[in-house]
Amino acid sequence: MARFLRYGLSTGACAAAAAKAAVMALMGASVDKVVIPTPIGIRFEIPVKESKKLGDAAVAVVVKDAGDDIDVTDKLEIYATVRLTEDGKVTVKGAAGVGVVTKPGLPVPVGESAINPVPRSMIIAAVKEALPSDKGAEVVISVPAGEEVAKKTLNSRLGIAGGISILGTTGVVKPLSLEACKRSLVPQIDIALAKGYDHVFLVPGNIGERITKKLFNVADEAIIQTGDFMGYMLDKASEKGIKEITILGHPGKLVKLAAGIFNTHHRVADARSEVIAAYAASVGADSQLVNKILASNTTEEAVVLLREANLLKQTFDKIAGKVAFRVLERVKNKMKVNVILVSMEGAILGTWGNIRSA
Repeated sequence: MARFLRYGLSTGACAAAAAKAAVMALMGASVDKVVIPTPIGIRFEIPVKESKKLGDAAVAVVVKDAGDDIDVTDKLEIYATVRLTEDGKVTVKGAAGVGVVTKPGLPVPVGESAINPVPRSMIIAAVKEALPSDKGAEVVISVPAGEEVAKKTLNSRLGIAGGISILGTTGVVKPLSLEACKRSLVPQIDIALAKGYDHVFLVPGNIGERITKKLFNVADEAIIQTGDFMGYMLDKASEKGIKEITILGHPGKLVKLAAGIFNTHHRVADARSEVIAAYAASVGADSQLVNKILASNTTEEAVVLLREANLLKQTFDKIAGKVAFRVLERVKNKMKVNVILVSMEGAILGTWGNIRSA
């Protein structure tokens, strides 16, 4: 019998729940679960392992549940310590087990705790729901086992030292990294075809979907999330008779396709810097810029370097063309292919194909 894959909670959602529970403990209420708001408009009820008042502060603990996703942070205990302030503001910082950003190119400035902007907003929103209207709060997030678990991630390579990152753009974790999840992604194609859409957008995840909706007037059913399985989903789209695809997403995932890497999970292969550096050289980048790109910490950092050199569009247009070539080769020219590479903010970096009709 087929089994539905269970969604999990992001570290950001867990931190927000712990913070709200800590505020409630300060107010004299000991709780075993809290409800938090999320960026997708759905409220989640999350179990609280422990919450207690300690002098002028309170501490609460939430255990991370990753669902059926393969996630090294599963079962981690995430702590929030909260103290009330008189300034009416809610501040959030990290402590033991939460990494500190040491390199540029990430959503968080160098020197700050690796609590990404969306989770930070979630924590603040959750705290405000329980906070007296005339009070502020200082929230400190810690993860006792975070430093050890971070050794199993790419954090050190990305420039995040001393612990894990507090992440999440929706509050939930889709089990897209599981091999078994492949089959659960395919019905998206069936739904698109049933609705009469034979031109679909393939996006790696939530960021690509959000930007697609921002840039184009596209129905939800015509947007298909692929996770890391872009090649598998291309095969299925071809088999099922999709006539045209527009691949849209951040180059951090999609430049891998230019190198023939169709499973974009970092454990499979990673040639992002090498691809960008090679194509930058092909449009005139000198050896100094090429070496800077090869040494860049993230794709976003490479984007900045190319923008400063006035080679951004030429480079990513050429990469988009190579992505299209690789995709057409894989699907044996059975469909039209358009490619759009975008920044995290939704700016178009490079394109290939008939974008106006997309």
